[in-house]
Amino acid sequence: MSLLAIAGPTQPLFVVAVGVLGLALGLLAERVMVRTLPHLGGTPPRWVRITTALLTGTLSALLALRFGTSWELPAYIVLAVLAVQLSRIDIAQKLLPNRVVLPLLGVGAVLLGTSAALTGEWADLLRAVISAAVLFLVYLILAIISPNGLGMGDVKLSAPVGLYLGYLGWSQLFYGGAFGFVAGGLATAVLLRLKTKGTLSEVAFGPSMLAAAFCVILSLP
Repeated sequence: MSLLAIAGPTQPLFVVAVGVLGLALGLLAERVMVRTLPHLGGTPPRWVRITTALLTGTLSALLALRFGTSWELPAYIVLAVLAVQLSRIDIAQKLLPNRVVLPLLGVGAVLLGTSAALTGEWADLLRAVISAAVLFLVYLILAIISPNGLGMGDVKLSAPVGLYLGYLGWSQLFYGGAFGFVAGGLATAVLLRLKTKGTLSEVAFGPSMLAAAFCVILSLP
């Protein structure tokens, strides 16, 4: 189902409800992270909390349009909630904590596995697992070749990104991975131009990876 499709008269209410749910989950996730990861700087400013909550709600509503009432939707809502929080942390701290990245991978595997079990789409789950491993290896090789360009946090994040993209198809994996590097390169060029003493290691790459993944998830059928 495309973003512009209208499945029926109840869909707008469903989309709004999922958007509100995403907003609430975003606020809850932020509070949990502040309590469990105090070394990341404590409670963010109010405008940051409002922005991340609204962004999470918007992404959740768009995902509701994309997936409708399918079994895949819960998994991608979790991705939206944690992706926004990871982006916030990476921008502020230049860090992608294992205590967020690894649960994203684990919960994603469980929810997508549940979807595959309920729909019988085991091939999608197998492709997702292979995609997670492939994208992880690509990022690991690139990090070894150019340690100043990618950090190990980016390498670890590539696994759940590959999982979620690969579940939808090989094209999604390819374009999501490729666009991530394009978006990261553009962000790096802009930020280094603004910071005369900046270095590649100071640029958060995680948000670019996640933004590219969502663009592909929401745009490709």
